Amino acid sequence: MLLTAAALMFLLGLAHSVLGERYLLIRLFRRPDLPKLFGDTWFTTRRLRFAWHLTTVIAWGLAVVVLQLGQLPDTAERSIGTTLAITLLVSGLLPLLFTRGRHLAWVVLFAAGALVLAWTLR
Repeated sequence: MLLTAAALMFLLGLAHSVLGERYLLIRLFRRPDLPKLFGDTWFTTRRLRFAWHLTTVIAWGLAVVVLQLGQLPDTAERSIGTTLAITLLVSGLLPLLFTRGRHLAWVVLFAAGALVLAWTLR
């Protein structure tokens, strides 16, 4: 269960970066009306790209933590597992509500959260 949840988180991060670059960021950066932070659009584009890909890094970090759950003492694994599961499930609510379900990250986040919760409550 943990391996599947971690794989889902890793793939979600990868898809977020690759698809976001290809279908969102590149198109956004072509716009002539980007705000000029600190005098030009260079800082704006770098900041947006940094923030976008930070999500991927965080998803990959969570995937590693999910994999490490099984190596913890029982009390820590329950506490951390529950926290991770709730974090993933609540994170799934955001794309579900804000995009009315059109952004499919909610499916992956709910699945990973449910797997971690099921493993924690086993």
